Parts: sequence; C-alpha cells; structure tokens
Amino acid sequence: MSSIQEIQNEIVEEFEMFDDWMQRYEYMIELGKSLPLIDEKYKTKEYIIKGCQSKVWVHANLNEDKIEFTADSDAIITKGIIAILIRSFSNQPPQEILDADTSFIDKIGLKEHLSPTRANGLVSMIKQIKLYAIAYQAKANSN
Repeated sequence: MSSIQEIQNEIVEEFEMFDDWMQRYEYMIELGKSLPLIDEKYKTKEYIIKGCQSKVWVHANLNEDKIEFTADSDAIITKGIIAILIRSFSNQPPQEILDADTSFIDKIGLKEHLSPTRANGLVSMIKQIKLYAIAYQAKANSN
C-alpha cells in the first residue's frame, strides 16, 4: 500500500508529463471518469460539500482502520479535482490523512489554474476530507 506522500508524488509526476493546461484539464476529466462513484443514497444535502460552486458529494467509510472515500460531482473539472483528492487520501489511516501535506496541489499548479470559486471549492473538499479523518480518529480514540 502506497503512502499518501508516494501517491501525491505520482500525481505530480503525471501532471509534469503534460506540456500545457489544456492537456492537464483533459487528464483531470479522465481521472474524474475513473472516480469510485458514490452510492446514490449519499447524494443528499448531508454529504454535499459547502463552499463549492458545483455540487460535490463525499462519503467516507472506515474499513479496517483506513478511510475509504467515494465522491461525485455534477461538473467534469470538479469531478477531476475530487478524484485527485480521493486517490491521494482514500484507503489511508485517519491520522495519516490529518498529518498529510497538501503542497502537491501547488506543485501541479492546480490552485493557480482554477477560478477563485473553484479554488475555494478545492479548499472546502480538503477540509471535508480532513473532517472525516478527525471524526474517525476521535471515534477510534474513544474505543
């Protein structure tokens, strides 16, 4: 199993293969298509990420001390963004998600190539993923 850092390094390397942002956007759209889809029953207000221009739903489930994330979005670029985050943080222990650095987003230049509202949405997605990790970490500590 790869660590969050190893996965993030892979993502950075993949983005470095592209010469321009049009190719990177196309790649993000492809990543979005490969996203482990969220069950329809989680496409409710309860699972929607606040602060996103588009609708983005994220669900987390703890499985053998690792959090598995599923997600979906009604916008193709946003779906690509959440796919990158899910790939990076899914199937990892809560504490590792909490300790994870997200500087790989700056390394691929993602924030600077997003509109301000999409960049805010990206921050909201990361925040929600970390909130799930906090909740599962607290639950584990109370047992």
